[in-house]
Amino acid sequence: MKVTKKLQIALGFTVAGLLLGACGSSSESTESTEAAVVSDCPTADIVDAANAEAKVNLIALPDTWANYKGILQAFRDKYPAIENPVANPDASSADELTAVETLAGQPDMPDAVDVSPAFAQEFDTKGLWEPYQPCLWDEIPTTLKDPDGKWVAAYYGLMAIGVNTTVVTEVPTSFAELTDAKYKGLVALNGDPRESGAAFAAVMAAAIANGGSFDDILPGIQYFADLKKSGNLSGSDVTPASVISGETPLVLDWTYNYPGLAPTLAENGVTFEVKVPTDGVYGGFYAQGVVKNSPHQNASKLWISHLISDEGALGYIEGGAIPARFDALVASGKVTPEMMKNLPDPALTANIAFPSSDQVAKAKEVLAAQWGPMVSGN
Repeated sequence: MKVTKKLQIALGFTVAGLLLGACGSSSESTESTEAAVVSDCPTADIVDAANAEAKVNLIALPDTWANYKGILQAFRDKYPAIENPVANPDASSADELTAVETLAGQPDMPDAVDVSPAFAQEFDTKGLWEPYQPCLWDEIPTTLKDPDGKWVAAYYGLMAIGVNTTVVTEVPTSFAELTDAKYKGLVALNGDPRESGAAFAAVMAAAIANGGSFDDILPGIQYFADLKKSGNLSGSDVTPASVISGETPLVLDWTYNYPGLAPTLAENGVTFEVKVPTDGVYGGFYAQGVVKNSPHQNASKLWISHLISDEGALGYIEGGAIPARFDALVASGKVTPEMMKNLPDPALTANIAFPSSDQVAKAKEVLAAQWGPMVSGN
């Protein structure tokens, strides 16, 4: 069970569709993008070279995280000659970085990663990205791609409260409500925010709910310090079993990490609800990119293009994630009303903004310095 990055639970929840505009053009050659390789969906040369490599090393992609099971299967159907093993499916973004660094030069080194913005920045600082502009680059909003083609954000979601209503009958709808004594020992983060993108986002959302901002994460850290002091913050790891048993019935995680456990929940007689906190609406993405000097460069590029393709994007929607090319897909009539049911309410996403790389880096520094003394004790 991935608790430090990707919570392997899911539950279909009926909410409506969403936004996001397309912009930019891969045909515009600028100094900042000259290093990036541009392909047209993708080039025959890349496909041929990828088939010759016959493998792409992936990592940290749980089946139920944003429907990676379906997205991986679609890739296998398109490119049956390319093996695509997923190492350590439950790994955190920090684990992905460690794997890239420790396995450098080895045949099982990760070729592509899926990391939080904070770790995308760390990959950049360490020179670990291989610039590549995938297919349909011009339909990816500028806020969801690196201008130099180092990474793209193929999908995003909102921070939400997942509630086992078999155990918790009064469903909280805000960070403020989670401080109520009736939730003592019941609130759980999806990992350590110093390593987990989902937990980091929960702290940022809590900061916004308590007077902070992208530039000030400290109120979010203080919020969880107070939640721990009151006894409301659980110290238990989040697993499907802990959610079902009621050990961790209130989970803070991404909206797209709640569409898939429905059959398991139903089998165990568990009902579940998902609420985006009314006082702390926070949207976040994960960045995907080709790892510099990895053993299967062309197959990695093919994988990134697959994530942006219609098959990849529609697969994300099936898993409750909002694909970067959402507007383009809607405009072309490829998103049905039934598909829209998996996505967050557009009223919640209409004004979503994402923190800049500098804001994420500074927030991460504050979190690294303060989370231990204020919350975790280590």
